[in-house]
Amino acid sequence: MKSICVFAGSAKGVRESYSKSAKDLGLEIAKREFSMVYGGGSKGLMGIVADAALEGGAIVTGVITERLHDVEVGHNNLTSLEIVPSMHDRKARMAELSDAIISLPGGVGTWEEFFEALAWNQLGIYSKPIILFDVDGYYSKLFEFTQFSVEEGFLPETTQEELFISDSLNEIFNFINSFQERNTDDWFKRLGLSLIHISEPTRPY
Repeated sequence: MKSICVFAGSAKGVRESYSKSAKDLGLEIAKREFSMVYGGGSKGLMGIVADAALEGGAIVTGVITERLHDVEVGHNNLTSLEIVPSMHDRKARMAELSDAIISLPGGVGTWEEFFEALAWNQLGIYSKPIILFDVDGYYSKLFEFTQFSVEEGFLPETTQEELFISDSLNEIFNFINSFQERNTDDWFKRLGLSLIHISEPTRPY
């Protein structure tokens, strides 16, 4: 069974469509017999997508920091909840447990998780499909910026092969199912670099 990592806001946002899409995603993950890993929260879109996946019968693993767990924002009804020391440990553990990444709308924490996942792909730490769930155009301008960065020479062209944006769950899961994992050993070539001594990239997990 493959596992989907979901990044999502701890707030619901102002549009009802954000909550509806979070619920639809959770149910779809369960329907397609994926398991789910996420940040372990009970609030906002995080809580909604977790509740929906559980409702559909999916295995849901939360990964939360000690600090957040201590202020009682952790979800108490998950299949399992792992408590880790730091935000870095949280992201590393979610990456270790997942095969693909989907970002629901969220704030700076969600953006930071998304960009670090994209950076790890770029550095050859792993090769995973990364998807922006573009609910009501929430991520359209961010995706346009990544395309602009490719055009300006700051992101490799392969970024567009690994990053996908859509408001359609069918398109999102088709991308995941058809994704071809690339050889991570040539990461430096894609960045236009040459190495005198080639070593394996250090995994954060």
